[in-house]
Amino acid sequence: MKRVDDFRLKFGNKEYVPIMIGGMGVDISTAELALEAARLGGIGHISDAMVNDVSDRRFDTSFVKDKTKFYKHNIDNSDKSIIKFDLEVLADATRRHVAATMQAKQGDGLIFVNCMEKLTMNGPRETLQVRMASALDAGIDGITLSAGLHLGSFGLIADHPRFRDAKLGIIVSSVRALQLFLRKNARLNRLPDYVIVEGPLAGGHLGFGMDWAQYDLATICAEVVEYIKTEKLDIPVIAAGGIFTGTDAVKFLEMGCGGVQVATRFTVAKECGLPEKVQQEYFRASEEDIVVNTLSPTGYPMRMLKSTPAIGAGIRPNCEAYGYLLDGNGGCAYITAYNAEVAIHPDLKTLSVKEKTCLCTHMRNFNCWTCGHYTYRLKDTTHKLADGRYQLLTAEHIFKDYQFSTDNQVALPEMQE
Repeated sequence: MKRVDDFRLKFGNKEYVPIMIGGMGVDISTAELALEAARLGGIGHISDAMVNDVSDRRFDTSFVKDKTKFYKHNIDNSDKSIIKFDLEVLADATRRHVAATMQAKQGDGLIFVNCMEKLTMNGPRETLQVRMASALDAGIDGITLSAGLHLGSFGLIADHPRFRDAKLGIIVSSVRALQLFLRKNARLNRLPDYVIVEGPLAGGHLGFGMDWAQYDLATICAEVVEYIKTEKLDIPVIAAGGIFTGTDAVKFLEMGCGGVQVATRFTVAKECGLPEKVQQEYFRASEEDIVVNTLSPTGYPMRMLKSTPAIGAGIRPNCEAYGYLLDGNGGCAYITAYNAEVAIHPDLKTLSVKEKTCLCTHMRNFNCWTCGHYTYRLKDTTHKLADGRYQLLTAEHIFKDYQFSTDNQVALPEMQE
């Protein structure tokens, strides 16, 4: 029986362990987690979601505080159109986060940054361009374009000196999305270096409607692999979403995928950015505790634990501090939903907004517990301790279990004393 280690992900003449750890924001995919993947010969992601806040936590900068102070006069105003991100600050925060990570890198693997198109930041084109260019400036090995079709994203960095040097990849959930991207970018004569096919069982935002259960990753991957083969393109396909064991991964590698992207099992790694109290919630979850809803202001369905504190919370929009989901006109679906509740209950001190959630603030405070479909199986990957908690794992243990396991087995860690 084959193992993941019997395969290699190939970029040109270089080979890597075909395991990619997905980019989980906000700083859930920490630098430490990405560095472990690279050290072990695979690929790790950091996320640029709310990178100003990540910089403040990691480097003791004051970007969020300064922005809040600058727009303090607008806090009680429901109109957020004047709130803009300082592009120099955004570039500084991105370069700090990426450069420090790259300087610490060891081993033969790679580190990519996950860059979401839906972080529109009241300047969709400008802010996306700065985030990508700054990551390239700081030496990132590659950029994964996520949360959107990114039809114009390659063009935003076509003049960057590393445009053809760094690895550039896209996430799609259908062969049609890939075809559309390739057609729109043909004039650049620059193919993506990899394509991540994300299925309906993935964590966080989904590239499907609420009919997501009608789709399956294997079918979509087979269609994409066949299309790339028919078009005689040299683009590795990375399967993602619901790959829980090394045996699951091998099935995709045998069908022609170049690698797999995994994330759910790494949410309970010691190197993960989730607070341990939240990790314990993931361990305790049952299958019935995991839901897909439409609470995200992005317009995408989102999978999360139904006990997540963000559901039904009615906090005031905190765009003066964050505002990462403001569209080009300063709008956000949560602001609309919040203002509607205020109009209905003008004298109510504590609101409950059930239609949408303030994703920025809740993600920043780790109160939006997004998760993969198989989160309920995490308890089977470790030991339950005498005090009722579950033992956390190391990223190395999880990575090597994917790499070397067979027969759908999951290796338990050495029992903690």
